[in-house]
Amino acid sequence: MKMYDIIQKKKKGQALSDHEIEFFIKGYTDGSIPDYQASALLMAICFMGMTDEETVTLTNAMADSGDRVDLSCFGNLSADKHSTGGVGDKTSLIVAPIVASLGGKVTKMSGRGLGHTGGTVDKLESIPGYRVNLTPEEFLSQVEKVGMAVVGQSGNLTPADKKLYALRDVTATVDNIPLITSSIMSKKLAAGSHNIVLDVKVGSGAFMKTPDEATELAQKMVKIGKDCNRNMAALITNMDIPLGNNVGNSLEVVEAIRVLKGELKNDLYEVCVALATTMVELIFSLQRNEAEQKVKNAIESGDAFRKMKEWINAQGGNADYIENTDLFEQSKYSLTVKSVKEGYISSMNVEKIGMTAVTLGAGRRVATDTIDYSAGIIIHKKTGEYVKENQDLCTLYSNNNSSLKEAEKQYLEAVSISSNRSETNPLIYDIIK
Repeated sequence: MKMYDIIQKKKKGQALSDHEIEFFIKGYTDGSIPDYQASALLMAICFMGMTDEETVTLTNAMADSGDRVDLSCFGNLSADKHSTGGVGDKTSLIVAPIVASLGGKVTKMSGRGLGHTGGTVDKLESIPGYRVNLTPEEFLSQVEKVGMAVVGQSGNLTPADKKLYALRDVTATVDNIPLITSSIMSKKLAAGSHNIVLDVKVGSGAFMKTPDEATELAQKMVKIGKDCNRNMAALITNMDIPLGNNVGNSLEVVEAIRVLKGELKNDLYEVCVALATTMVELIFSLQRNEAEQKVKNAIESGDAFRKMKEWINAQGGNADYIENTDLFEQSKYSLTVKSVKEGYISSMNVEKIGMTAVTLGAGRRVATDTIDYSAGIIIHKKTGEYVKENQDLCTLYSNNNSSLKEAEKQYLEAVSISSNRSETNPLIYDIIK
């Protein structure tokens, strides 16, 4: 078999066989297929597409390129959640303890933030002592005892995806539904959970900019997961506004704690309830209204908050910070951004708001950048709300005083104010099963 022939076949729009796809993944992973040939095939896929059958084979081949986590000891109780990325998205910190408090076994491997999107691992590392790296034995033991563990991506999971994603990033082949689907789902399959809930973001702060694009991606991932014998569901959620009011690592942990304590019932609460409800539906085969009531009861009873403290403590974190959020380090400097005119906030460019947080030190422009855990933004007014001239829009926090003025300029450029109130998009567009 020759790589030249596989490229030529896909260039003509023909479907590749299982053997050809597996040959490509194995060869590119072990280095016998060079970047230039892999790039040519990726571009051919972008132009000519892939069938569902090809995408399933590609996904499984990538999942099989390294280790797989065996969660069979948990039967059908194992569950995982994946978000396609956004700003203010701290849902994993809330959903996982809710579901674990109800008897699910939540096993999550999370990444770090890069660019305008935040990373769950960075948020957790703002809690002193929290260990993002566990041995496989520690990981399984904690899930057995506590019901959940959230760790960084480590080990030899999906090496093919790591290599391919780096190549796609520099060859303009990222925005292709089969390639996105196989990238996400190969990691989820390798991570081993039986029940998988996807949070597909749509809007100015998301990779998918329109509901139609997000729906196509969600439907494809759900189908691929089901074809690989997983229980699957996906929610299409709004990322035309930041989720919740806090953006930045320790600030987002604080907001997540407030939701679990029952102190906040904002948009973040609503999305987390919907995600947790869907996960509980899948795990326990419940009707949605029954699952939702269990989720809300877990918050109102304090069970979910107690589970969060147990989880953080089990993973080496100082649970005193969960009980008393005033212990988190505070930024040395702050600046309140004022509205420059009166009117309704008609839109928020969420990607720009995410980059404002990066300017403050809360995120990374490149992977080697250092994070300022206390830096970030607390948003006071969001899309659809009325503001007067000189009224507070947000407060910026940083340990770098010189960054505040630049961040203020960025934030003001990201917020549009008009005399007419515009219609806001739904918080949850659809649930796909």
